[in-house]
Amino acid sequence: MATDTNTTQTPGARRTIISVDAMGGDRGPAAVVAGIAQSAEKNPDIGFIVHGDAKVLKKLIARKRGLAERCEIRDCPEVVTMDAKPSHVMRNGKNTSMWSAIEAVRNGEATVCVSCGNTGALMAVSMIRLRKIPGVNRPAIACLWPSRNPGGFNVMLDVGADIRADAEDLLQYALMGASYARNGLGLTRPRIGLLNVGTEEHKGRAELKAAQELIVGKAAEANFEYVGFVEGGDIPSDRVDVIVTDGFTGNVALKTGEGTARLISELLREAFKFSPLSRLAALLALTSLKRLQKRIDPRRVNGGVFLGLNGTVVKSHGSADATGVSAAIKLAFTLAQSGFTEKLAARVASAVTSRHDAPTPEQPANGTKE
Repeated sequence: MATDTNTTQTPGARRTIISVDAMGGDRGPAAVVAGIAQSAEKNPDIGFIVHGDAKVLKKLIARKRGLAERCEIRDCPEVVTMDAKPSHVMRNGKNTSMWSAIEAVRNGEATVCVSCGNTGALMAVSMIRLRKIPGVNRPAIACLWPSRNPGGFNVMLDVGADIRADAEDLLQYALMGASYARNGLGLTRPRIGLLNVGTEEHKGRAELKAAQELIVGKAAEANFEYVGFVEGGDIPSDRVDVIVTDGFTGNVALKTGEGTARLISELLREAFKFSPLSRLAALLALTSLKRLQKRIDPRRVNGGVFLGLNGTVVKSHGSADATGVSAAIKLAFTLAQSGFTEKLAARVASAVTSRHDAPTPEQPANGTKE
């Protein structure tokens, strides 16, 4: 891959290029362009390749002062709908904005792809165009979860890339999650936990017990701390930095958390509107309520990262508004700046090498390390 194709040289600046699928998502290209504009205003070091209907995008981008100079538009006549089947998109999706956005990363023109589109189709196209990193059995989707940790978030994976995961897959998720925590959250030695129905050693399915042995054996070499089995209540806690689980369980937990957050928000709103006194209490607590709203606002942690591919893809929530899209782009920029894809590939390659070179009765250990 050429070294300079994913940056744009401008006077006094060297920009990181983000490839954006502008047509995916429930709110349409207006919300995506508004999010791009927010990101451009906050960070002069980002440039964009924007994929979609050129006529629509030119008008939207022209309304944002100075944005046209930061964007290259790629005209794509077709859109991947939210109900499109991944198999259909793989066969017939070459003219879509989603396919074009991923292709820009594949060709080295951009460092990261951001899309609000159909998750299944995005993963399918990403896998066939970017391909899996050698040694990765199953890619995973990692999300940020609000927590009691000093940084404010935990990482959880997989949250929906694949409903299945055996012990070897869970080990790879742990390695990829640790790399994401280092490069996305700045944690030097992340704490890894394996999601289970209890913290006791005897609990859980056979593959979880086998995975625990593999993760324990890799912790020192991969420079992470394994804290053991964790439960659902630990996901937002400060006990762990990375929660490892299969895609089925992870997706159920994610959707449950989102639903619970909406319920609490609605109940608080109803409670403060109940009477004149409660309205007065809401006014007195306005500053604290705004702080709480910002703290748990799902738009601030918008962006699931596809891990295990030869290129980084950030999946924004389908209903994301400008704030959510901007948050996804910020995450994409952070990962691009850290050289995340290359570091993740090196970590996985090291794990594969160390397993293949493990000592046997006829072969001494060779001391291979990451």
